[in-house]
Amino acid sequence: MHKIAVVTGAGSGIGRAVSLAFLNGGYRVVLAGRRREALEETIVAAGSAGERALAVPTDVRTPDSVRALFQRVEESCGRLDVLFNNAGLGAPRVPLQDITYEQWRDVVDVNLTGAFLCTQEAFRLMRNQSPRGGRIINNGSLSAHSPRPDSAPYTATKHAITGLTKSTALDGRRFDIACSQIDIGNAATELTERMNHGVPQADGAVAVEPRMDVTHVGNAVLHVANLPVEANILFMTIMATKMPFVGRG
Repeated sequence: MHKIAVVTGAGSGIGRAVSLAFLNGGYRVVLAGRRREALEETIVAAGSAGERALAVPTDVRTPDSVRALFQRVEESCGRLDVLFNNAGLGAPRVPLQDITYEQWRDVVDVNLTGAFLCTQEAFRLMRNQSPRGGRIINNGSLSAHSPRPDSAPYTATKHAITGLTKSTALDGRRFDIACSQIDIGNAATELTERMNHGVPQADGAVAVEPRMDVTHVGNAVLHVANLPVEANILFMTIMATKMPFVGRG
């Protein structure tokens, strides 16, 4: 019997790479994201394994939309083994004093509130299913440890994801629900394309930063997902080896 996974933000980048890793690893995968056409492109990219994928357009900022997603999972799949909370939004590079309320709220609604809403619905499903339990994996980011310049909304939400990860891991113990966080640095996606041309550093310089194949992220998340629930990797960091993270500042 195939394990069931939900991936949010599955229409591009890391979400697509993880979805493909799950599908190639034998999972049935429910792909969540705002744009159906992008989700369908992920299914096409999976080839024959795409037969085990289901696209469910979802806005993680909206409780009713998230609730409908997990109702669809229960009705179509009967259970949930893994949730990968990946949907995320990065604010434009803006000095802290110039960030608008709307910019702040947009990032918080997607990155933090969206992850909480999905976690809550997954938690409810996992605790009541038989066999009980499952695994929730949160996409943290190296920004959960150290910020880039002019990134207050994004950095604040990623630090908050660490708190959500710890609380979920603690509260999930009695229901056999494990929670992990993967902190990713410079995976080669559309969002990191600018690093090939140089990005601002903490000292004011602009420097090109190395990137890594996003496939490695998909394989890492699959590894965590395949652990038995009695074992957990609470935090994992995967990053381009030569990126300027260690010693940043």
